[in-house]
This record gives sequence, structure tokens and C-alpha cells, in this order.
Amino acid sequence: MTAFDFAPLFRTAIGFDRLARLMDSAASESATYPPYNIEKTGEDSYRLTMAVAGFSPSDLDVTAQDNTLIVTGRAANGAAQPELLYRGIAGRAFERRFVLADHIVVEGAELRNGLLHVGLKRVVPEQLKPRRIPIGTAASAVANDQAKASVAA
Repeated sequence: MTAFDFAPLFRTAIGFDRLARLMDSAASESATYPPYNIEKTGEDSYRLTMAVAGFSPSDLDVTAQDNTLIVTGRAANGAAQPELLYRGIAGRAFERRFVLADHIVVEGAELRNGLLHVGLKRVVPEQLKPRRIPIGTAASAVANDQAKASVAA
């Protein structure tokens, strides 16, 4: 794998430390457990599906914090484990982090048939949505000024 050094880029950039951390974490990402899919289910909605066979809802934790989605799994050690001759289903603890874009909110999570489904949606505030600005003319500006003068009198 080719390694890229982004240090020269960030030497002259101010305020881009979040981007630098994102690029560093993406470059060092080598964990493959548990496997997951990211689906686009609508224009502004997504679904993260993780294969978490052997985990119960009490063993899993889904947290959204500072544009990061953190999914953690810890297998319960309370029950007596049988002697395994072959372990093909991994049941080890894990933590997966996903960087969320601005205005992405977590709608909910559901565990079904060994798959954890996390619903995500982009919710853009009204003040950030594009809005149409009416274009006036010089004649309309004069009419508005005359209307204001007659109301003031």
C-alpha cells in the first residue's frame, strides 16, 4: 500500500485539523471486523448494516458524538462457554468508528437476525438551505420609496 504524507499540505492550512484527523484515521484504518454495509435508502437517508452474530442488544452500544458514530460490542462473559473444537464465528469485542458528514443524524438502531441496522438521515437546517432571492428593478425601488413616504406622512 502506498503511504501519503499530507504534512506539507497542512503546514499552511489553518483550521483544517478535523480534516487532517480524518485523513490520518482513514489511512490507518485496517480493522475488518465486524463486516458492514452502507446503503443509500433515499435522497437524504442512509442505513449502516453490521454483521454482529452472537451479540445481544445489551452487548452492543451505539453512540453519536461530534460527527462520529461509534459502534461498540462486548460479548457477555457470564454464561459458561462450551469447549469449542473450531471457532468460525468471531465473538470478540470490537469498536468501529464512522465519520458522519455535517447535518447527519442517527434516527435509530435495530438488531434483527444477527444484523445491526442503524438509520441515518441528513437534516439540513432551514437557514442553510438555498433560498430564492427576488430581483428588483429601479422602478420597483422608486415605488417602494414612495409607498414608504406616504405611510410615514
